[in-house]
This record gives sequence, structure tokens and C-alpha cells, in this order.
Amino acid sequence: MENKKFEELITELEVIVKELESGNDDLEKSIEKYTEAMKMVKICNDKLKNATESVNKILKDNDILEPFEINE
Repeated sequence: MENKKFEELITELEVIVKELESGNDDLEKSIEKYTEAMKMVKICNDKLKNATESVNKILKDNDILEPFEINE
């Protein structure tokens, strides 16, 4: 699951949410889907955190990544 792209995970999460909202599954199946969804949420959160850290760095002229700061 960790190898999937962020967008793929979000799409799968949307499907699970719709299935859970429909109320068509029994309790055990709903718990199973909820557990799977929570694992996906954690992976998405980790991917977003990594992306944010990458975006907040800039490649300097000497090819060294340094933190990006906004001076207001």
C-alpha cells in the first residue's frame, strides 16, 4: 500500500467512505473497511509530510538543499 501514489490512495479512500456511508455492509465488514481506510490515511499523511518537507527546501547554486524561508 505504501508504494501506491497519493492520488490512488485518495481515490480508494473515497470509495471506502462511500461504501461505509451506504450502510450496506455488516458490522464486521465495516470495521475491516474502516481499519483499511485508517491505514491509508496514515500513509497519505506521511506522504504529505514528506512532500511538504521537500517543497520547503531550495536547491542552492552549489547544489546543496537548504531550508526555504519566506522573508516578509
